[in-house]
Amino acid sequence: MTSTARSIIVDTDPGQDDALAILLALASPELEVLGFIGVAGNVPLDLTTRNIRVICELAGRTEVPVYAGANRPIKRALVTAEHVHGSTGLDGAVLPEPSMELQSQHGVDFLVETVLNRPENSVTLCSLGPLTNLALALQKEPRIAPRIQELVMMGGGFFEGGNITPAAEFNIFVDPDAAKIVFESGIPITMFPLDCTHQALTSAARIAAFRALSSRVGDACAGWLEFFERFDEDKYGTDGGPLHDPNVIAYLLQPDIYGARFINVEVETESQLTLGMTVADWWQVSGKEPNVTYVRDVDADAFYKLLLERIALL
Repeated sequence: MTSTARSIIVDTDPGQDDALAILLALASPELEVLGFIGVAGNVPLDLTTRNIRVICELAGRTEVPVYAGANRPIKRALVTAEHVHGSTGLDGAVLPEPSMELQSQHGVDFLVETVLNRPENSVTLCSLGPLTNLALALQKEPRIAPRIQELVMMGGGFFEGGNITPAAEFNIFVDPDAAKIVFESGIPITMFPLDCTHQALTSAARIAAFRALSSRVGDACAGWLEFFERFDEDKYGTDGGPLHDPNVIAYLLQPDIYGARFINVEVETESQLTLGMTVADWWQVSGKEPNVTYVRDVDADAFYKLLLERIALL
């Protein structure tokens, strides 16, 4: 870790793509991971918190604390995605059950206390799942909003449509009410929608490169990617599937490989047809104030090069 490392909290619901994002964060000395918070999303909370600890142990980073956050959305019944990620959320690699213990403090309280007790604008939040924990934290202690340096999040989509309904991306759809609270909070938001992540496709060659690392971590990543991509190959008809969440971490390390625009984004919470849609005013026709740095483009080769180089260090 460098003396100027950026302090981050990772809020996540692993998920194979979350797993690679976590490994990328742990392998990068430019980042100080203050803690991980589990949230119900891809799989229920007991599995997301288990999976975070499995990944930390795989990386040899058991000193990073792991907290349990929200076990359900703010208002709605939980929707999960075992059809994508398998029954454990981390199907594709066989790893031992974790011996790390969960912290006793609730993840929302950890988030609030950390942001309030550290210098203003010194904590970045990295959200890889539903935004429930951050919304609950904002409701509990609104003073955190102006103190957060940035929220970098994977979620939403506009030009690509949705991946759980025709209009909605999964992370936003699971808890659109939380997303609405966060998007209206005034926190600086950098958003990685499907429009960007659908360009970061796996391929046989990219997966083989992880296998060629000849390490436990490399083998696990290759297994996860092979399992994860089989759903997207069938769905999108592509050679490989989009790798969503690691873009959040890669952006903190190499922002120049991404292209973005500062625009207004609102979340639909009422319509049964478009529930969870992120309405992105890309052409700035609404006259509404921009609130999101909306990332639309990625240099996929540079992204996978960074991912491979860093995971090779573990």
